[in-house]
Amino acid sequence: MKEKLQELLKQALAILVQDGGLAYVPEDIRIDHSKDKTQGDFATNIAMVLSKQAKCAPKVLAERIVASFPESDVVEKVEIAGPGFINFFMSQGANASVVGQIIEQGEAYGLSDLGAGQRILLEFVSANPTGPLHVGHGRGAAYGATVSNLLKAVGFEVDNEYYVNDAGRQMDILATSVYLRYIKTNKFPDNGYKGDYIFDIAKQISAVEKYDIFTDVCKDERDGGDKEKHIDGLIANCKKALGSDYKKIFDLSITEILGDIKVDLGEFGVAYQQWFSEQSLVDSGLSKTTVETLQASGHIYEKDGALWFKTTDFGDDLDRVVVRDNGLHTYFASDIAYHREKFERGYDKVINIWGADHHGYIARVKAAIKALGFDEGKLEILLVQFANLYRHGEKVAMSTRSGSFVTLKELREEVGNDAARFFYILRKSEQHMDFDLDLAKSKTNENPVFYIQYAHARICSVLAKAQGNGTADLSLLNDEYEQALIKQLGRYAEIVKNAAINYEPHILAYYLRDLASDFHSYYNNCEFLIEDKTLQASRLELAKATKQVIQNGLQLLGVSAPEKM
Repeated sequence: MKEKLQELLKQALAILVQDGGLAYVPEDIRIDHSKDKTQGDFATNIAMVLSKQAKCAPKVLAERIVASFPESDVVEKVEIAGPGFINFFMSQGANASVVGQIIEQGEAYGLSDLGAGQRILLEFVSANPTGPLHVGHGRGAAYGATVSNLLKAVGFEVDNEYYVNDAGRQMDILATSVYLRYIKTNKFPDNGYKGDYIFDIAKQISAVEKYDIFTDVCKDERDGGDKEKHIDGLIANCKKALGSDYKKIFDLSITEILGDIKVDLGEFGVAYQQWFSEQSLVDSGLSKTTVETLQASGHIYEKDGALWFKTTDFGDDLDRVVVRDNGLHTYFASDIAYHREKFERGYDKVINIWGADHHGYIARVKAAIKALGFDEGKLEILLVQFANLYRHGEKVAMSTRSGSFVTLKELREEVGNDAARFFYILRKSEQHMDFDLDLAKSKTNENPVFYIQYAHARICSVLAKAQGNGTADLSLLNDEYEQALIKQLGRYAEIVKNAAINYEPHILAYYLRDLASDFHSYYNNCEFLIEDKTLQASRLELAKATKQVIQNGLQLLGVSAPEKM
């Protein structure tokens, strides 16, 4: 309908151009669904946009546009509102035509080619493989997977990627923690990983000598020492004592945890095309050559034995270390090399989904991209706040290092994949989120995912009971509940497009809840299985179209559409 209205508006504007009232007809004309049914079905602000060009007041231009608007069987009435808005009231037949369109297109309804020919690399979750994914990671997983689905739905080619931090100090802390559980020491560092999963990995170790690696190590924090130096001393002693066996434990730890992460995400409906290894940047020498490239271009200087990247030249508040005085590369150095590698793959857009605690990291990464000669405008960074989990009104405390956290797997087992996926994207990604376990498990209308799925199951039940072979006549669907439902169905394609280009899947979630509400109202006020077979067939067609849109929308959100509940 919007495309048809745009075509009619362009015809009206072309008449004004011919009469000298306008210089040209704009390529893009904004048309929005009206929020208030008294203001029609669609509205445009084109008169306000073009009033300066027309050298008259918006309301005067609106009157001229309406006077030139061609007659059409899809538009019943055109009105001017406020300072120059133009409202369109569509004919009943035009609105109802969407029902047949939905049924004809089926699963393809709502899809478009908006992003055709454009490739996007989407990186999300990328949690360090130092432990199982917890409920905080789950929000980034659900958000990233849904954004990917939406972008694909509007024509973009999207590759999902997980950046595996399998190099560096945190991995050494993990391996050392596993070894300490293997030797069953009574002493355990404050800064070690303490979860039960560490014991599970340690049980798989065999034929490795047991050494006391606490010799000549500074005191831990609980004993009045420095916990960072304490764990670094343990790591050094562990490497020295174990020799080649250290790498076996290191590799075993990462393999086990990363394997669990892959299974967890797969069961959550999250798929990746690439799992990119940080260690590969070291092995290929890309991390080293990237630093050398920046050094040669004058963006890196030496100070106190370390190498610093002049990120302040690009708006950062401080310069950043890329190579420490001991010769080791920082995480930032790896990230620069990783983003260089991303851009060299030739994607039209690179999107990173990060936790909100990485906000301060954005400026320095964009600085690195610009310094390397790439277009930093191709990089978009979306932030996701971690979710707070509530059970029986009490917040659940979580800490990966201490091992006190609820895993994503435990959450999925408790509330189910559907509720987890839906609840995670129910708010804007940058907003704090309180995940109510009790609500997510409830089978009431207050639970939005249950409410939507129940609408789908209700329709399936009606269709299963239907008998008779009447021929549908969609012009008979003129009840107020039918009209409200039809107009809601007509909004779906636009909702999908807006949710995709704005990276806001919650828009689709709220739309589906509104659609379910309109259907439940329709179901409660109108009979479907009636003697008038023509009217029955028409109402069943509307029900089928509603079922299809609910199914299509839930699929984009990674949620099932059950036929029975």
